[in-house]
Amino acid sequence: MGKIDNLDRKILNIVMNNARIPSKDVAGECGVSRAAIHQRLQRMVELNVITGSSYNVNPKLLGYRTCTFIGVNLERGAMYRNVVPELEKIPEIVECHYTTGPYTMLIKLFARDNEHLMELLNGKIQNIPGVSGTETLISLDHSIHRNIPIDTE
Repeated sequence: MGKIDNLDRKILNIVMNNARIPSKDVAGECGVSRAAIHQRLQRMVELNVITGSSYNVNPKLLGYRTCTFIGVNLERGAMYRNVVPELEKIPEIVECHYTTGPYTMLIKLFARDNEHLMELLNGKIQNIPGVSGTETLISLDHSIHRNIPIDTE
């Protein structure tokens, strides 16, 4: 990976807090030209320091009121590579992690309500070949959502 210097870190801190901030405003805060900001952002994209650009959508306002974490156990951990493509077919699943600890995988999904959650669990997730069990944890509140801190020293 290429070097990330203090100016890159300062730029990251600014754009992580407001991805829609105009380059001229970032340039003003950093004391460099807009072209320099554009070049550095492009380089960080190419280095995969910046991965993607998207809007955060409020699932509740779209009718998905139940946020759930599901611990998934597999018959064998090696089945992970076969199970992930099946989970990708379920659009309500927004994250999937291969983990250590009591579960082989931990997934995060949004359901409209408990009935929808039950359909996803019983009708889809638990029917995937290799899935041997699940444990469901419903999120009652989402208190913290932030990016990793970027040190500028």
